Amino acid sequence: MTRSKLFTAATFRSEILAAVGTALFAFVAVGCGQKPKPAPAAAPTAAAAEPSKPKAPTAADAAAFMAGVEKELLQRWIDRERASWVKATHITHDTEILAARSEVAVMNLVADKARDAQKFKDVKVDDTLKRKFHLLRQALTLPAPTTEKEREELASIASSMEGMYGKGKWCEPQPLPEGAKGPPDGDAKIEQKCLSLGALSQELAKGGDEKRLRAVWKGWRSISPPMRAKYKRYVELANKGAKSMGFADVGSMWRSNYDMAPDDFAKEIDRLWDQVRPLYEQLHCHVRARLTEKYGEDVVPAAGPIPAHLLGNMWAQDWSYLAPMLMPEKDKPFDLAAALKAKKVDEKEMVRIAEKFFTSLGLDALPKTFWERSMFTRPQGREVVCHASAWDIDWLDDLRIKMCIEINEEDFTTIHHELGHNYYQRAYKEQPALFTNSANDGFHEALGDTIALSVTPSYLKKIGMRESDEDGGLNPLMQRALEKVAFLPFGVMIDRWRWGVFSGEIKADNYNAAWWKLRHKYQGIKPPEARTEKQFDPGAKYHVAGNVPYIRYFLAHILQFQFHRALCKIAGHKGPLHTCSIYGSKEAGKKLNEMMKMGLSKPWPEALAALTGEKKMDARAILDYFAPLHEWLQTQNKGRTCGW
Repeated sequence: MTRSKLFTAATFRSEILAAVGTALFAFVAVGCGQKPKPAPAAAPTAAAAEPSKPKAPTAADAAAFMAGVEKELLQRWIDRERASWVKATHITHDTEILAARSEVAVMNLVADKARDAQKFKDVKVDDTLKRKFHLLRQALTLPAPTTEKEREELASIASSMEGMYGKGKWCEPQPLPEGAKGPPDGDAKIEQKCLSLGALSQELAKGGDEKRLRAVWKGWRSISPPMRAKYKRYVELANKGAKSMGFADVGSMWRSNYDMAPDDFAKEIDRLWDQVRPLYEQLHCHVRARLTEKYGEDVVPAAGPIPAHLLGNMWAQDWSYLAPMLMPEKDKPFDLAAALKAKKVDEKEMVRIAEKFFTSLGLDALPKTFWERSMFTRPQGREVVCHASAWDIDWLDDLRIKMCIEINEEDFTTIHHELGHNYYQRAYKEQPALFTNSANDGFHEALGDTIALSVTPSYLKKIGMRESDEDGGLNPLMQRALEKVAFLPFGVMIDRWRWGVFSGEIKADNYNAAWWKLRHKYQGIKPPEARTEKQFDPGAKYHVAGNVPYIRYFLAHILQFQFHRALCKIAGHKGPLHTCSIYGSKEAGKKLNEMMKMGLSKPWPEALAALTGEKKMDARAILDYFAPLHEWLQTQNKGRTCGW
């Protein structure tokens, strides 16, 4: 996980949003077309009869302005990162407030400079400077309207919805003890047990009784109906802000951030999904058949969509919890955790092993300060955020990771992923401030996951963690498909729904029906019971309640396999793509670093071409990677009615 340099609503950390409150959003309208009040007119004089026209700004003025912006932004970013690091590794009331203030300071600066930049909109500048102005303009994902009253209203709504999600719990009445009598009247209180999202998700992941899973699924969605009216007004107000900045609506503004026209980007997403859909349909068909065997045709019909509550995840976006019932082969999986413990590998040594992966590619070792300042284990005596993340505190060499590492396979792979972010961050450190990010918001996550794809049996054998380099057959592919392939349609439909809402294609009185129509179209799932417009099921997903654009995750899932395919070709890999590890390939490392060094300085197709030789994203790399599993699934599905 990495953090965007240009502060957008997508980078809001949920644990600080409440502390920021209205101030977090109210600043935005400053950069959205609000005109300053004119000064009182002075009495005319003879000398003032012919007022001189203000001097038109020049390209040199624009360059000087941008140089000042980048200098200020860089210092504010560094201040914010230091405050955020302290808060994440030592959570207190005071550190939360300090981190929130630093976030607001960045946002205020971005908005002020975006407003000031409008005076250069008609000035002809070179392509590099033009790109910087574009990035500054695109730095906000929640554009506020121009009146103070409406800004405050949007601020209140946004904070309220995020808070409702964060506090959300499902409270269910508890059965009376055996022999106890119920309350004498309806007003008496019955004891309730309230469950958070984490507890509810654990129940879904365990599977079991279908009726209980249905109750849990429905219970979480009880938190979102109060958001419905708020969301309608939020859309109206945010669209006003987008229009004041020259966009048709918020969805169009989001899609404008991908170096192509908004409508062309939407078509590009459809093209990519069409490429990978055949594999998803085969996976869906096999999973449905197994669920039919488990729950019966009355619950899971042999044809049609799958009930959403049976896939092991609250949003049916990750099916990996179903793996034990879906594995093609009965072989006992290799236990990496046991191997690590047998070799007495501790948490820090796991990071050392991951660092050696990158140095084997010809990249430099991590700086000494990385080992001194990172958080590798949960400290005693204070609260911390354990969620793994990669940091570049000073935009130079103060790289860090923050994890509460456990000795297991998941964290071993995650460490490789997080160091991928660190090496990307260091590669583009020489770029100007506004270019110190990945080529688009899907590249950073894709890069980390690309490295994780190289954690293969052959790699583990080379580093002495296992004796055999046998690829494990189809089981690892099935495990990864249930995580990666199952996610793809969900990654598309979230923003498809929001783009329709922002454009007005989806009306407020049709929010829920449109949501489930898209879930049926893309994912082939259905709700376990009838849903109506009294509900607001989109709000039960954080990224909707918290205003976080989602298509980046779909892009990351596409790009990581395209990156992996290209790097494996450069490394000279022979054999199935899923068995490839680029470990030890200096050629692959050189090509990777060339792309990473570009940062955000060029349109993403140029960065993609620098690594892969291709200027278009290609989801067929996923088909190449999963080819053996795809063939096996087609064999298993013979005689079944696939599709929905």
